[in-house]
Amino acid sequence: MRIATWNVNSLKARLEKVLWWLDRTKPDVLLMQETKLADAAAPAEAFAQAGYELVHHGEGRWNGVAIASRCGIAGVIANFGEPLRPARTSDTGDDEPLAEARMLAAECGGVRIICVYAPNGRQVDSPFYEAKLVWFDRLARWINQTITPGTPAVIGGDFNVAPHDIDVWDPDACHGGTHVSERERQAFGRLSRAGFLDAYRLHHQEPGRYTWWDYRAGMFHKNFGMRIDHLLVTASLTDRVVWAEIDREARKGKPIPSDHAPVVIDLDSPGHPFDAGWASAESRIAGRLHS
Repeated sequence: MRIATWNVNSLKARLEKVLWWLDRTKPDVLLMQETKLADAAAPAEAFAQAGYELVHHGEGRWNGVAIASRCGIAGVIANFGEPLRPARTSDTGDDEPLAEARMLAAECGGVRIICVYAPNGRQVDSPFYEAKLVWFDRLARWINQTITPGTPAVIGGDFNVAPHDIDVWDPDACHGGTHVSERERQAFGRLSRAGFLDAYRLHHQEPGRYTWWDYRAGMFHKNFGMRIDHLLVTASLTDRVVWAEIDREARKGKPIPSDHAPVVIDLDSPGHPFDAGWASAESRIAGRLHS
């Protein structure tokens, strides 16, 4: 079973890219974030033609999460099982996470799938930052209430947290900002204490592997990025994770890609092979950094 997560940065704008990627890598389940669609606008028919059921939780201009599956979708829960709260600051976003479409869960192929899109935080100690921590607290409480260590479950998505210094291109340059602050890392760490492990790190300990690069010129080509998108698995799944990768190639080419790359894991047996592009990129990246 192949499970992937991808912040698509507008499903409407990236639909052609997403459908290309489904054919390229053939995941059984794809978690998507930042769809930026209302539910009525979700492209269920396009996914159906590709062989996937689609469930979507969105609000329109911002945020939005979705799960596409070709192994069934059941037991759908959005926003921790509660209706979205009415937004008090409709022109802002990111400061009222429980009024924003950021969480969706479903049963797919015998695995509990939880798709999340954490708030950005914007600036340390700002109202947006405090709202981010409130959202992480809500996620941790929901996990503790509903997921036992024996449950085969995967939490995946854009967490907007780089858990360790190895997960950023330059810790000195990044320290003092969001995504790497101690309180954010502690909030993310609560998921580990709840029994979830970082599936990518089960197979990769090397530095320099990231999932997000700023669109600014040169950032991607120099590999100045962060690993902020994750797939976390419960203990009952750790021995079943046989492969993990970040698909760097999906961050390249036309149509204009998302600024995030997909994270992929295989359970039980390897899935459809594809070249994620890291081996060919490493020598070029090294040459640019030393030129």
